[in-house]
Amino acid sequence: MTMTMTRRLALSAGFCAALTGFALAQTTTAPPPATSAPAVAGDRFITVSSTTSTQDSGLFGHILPLFKARTGIDVRVVSQGTGQALDTGRRGDADVVFVHARAQEVKFVEDGFGLERKPVMYNDFVLIGPKSDPAGVAGTKDIAAALVKIQEKGAPFVSRGDKSGTHAAELDLWKVANVDLAAKKGAWYREIGQGMGAALNSAGAMGAYVLADRGTWISFKNRGDLTIAVEGDRRLFNQYGVIAVNPARHPHVKINDGQAFVNWLTGPEGQKAIADYRIDGQQLFFANAAQAGA
Repeated sequence: MTMTMTRRLALSAGFCAALTGFALAQTTTAPPPATSAPAVAGDRFITVSSTTSTQDSGLFGHILPLFKARTGIDVRVVSQGTGQALDTGRRGDADVVFVHARAQEVKFVEDGFGLERKPVMYNDFVLIGPKSDPAGVAGTKDIAAALVKIQEKGAPFVSRGDKSGTHAAELDLWKVANVDLAAKKGAWYREIGQGMGAALNSAGAMGAYVLADRGTWISFKNRGDLTIAVEGDRRLFNQYGVIAVNPARHPHVKINDGQAFVNWLTGPEGQKAIADYRIDGQQLFFANAAQAGA
């Protein structure tokens, strides 16, 4: 064998040895393949079906981080009208419902879908309208008389028409005013089937009146020519309640974490968080969990 061939074999053997050593080192030091991480506290969450007013007003953005900091439980909100929010609870697609239509809430519990209805907070409804005030109701405090004038003059009125708590309150107020909508509504009465923010935007675009919860109105930025026309009538009172979905009806619901949210919301810390929420110095909701019969 020649000297040149001997050198080539030696170099080749050395290279193979080095390559084998490198591969062995890689096998020894490389991290193991990724596996599914175990659940951690941050993975804890509940689903709350709630009204558009609690979402649109910014209340959830204020209180939910405080609840998570206290408990480690994240809250995922499904924002809907009250009727839809309760339906979500009936299907077992939420762990808690947080809405504002007392009669519907009571029925939800009586029908076995919820454990116990607890009062949380209140504010009020306001009648919003264009500054031009075509119905001549601005500055008054009698909501029934104002609705009668709107109907008689055919002034445009936007209804949410979405089976929400606000929509239910509006329909009740037309009844209080003895206005038969089935017989009287025409082009002046416009149902949009959408949430509070959309209803306010529609009223602004149409120069129409609309019933709104005060919380959403205070937080609403696109007011344009709209202003409060009627406020202060006791019939405009707006109560909110919270209910944990019944695990006997839907065993998969997260009853322990859901009840923890209910307890926090109606306890001292949650009640303070609600009372502390303000926009431009204005308090949007008033905590009243301790008020019997609310």
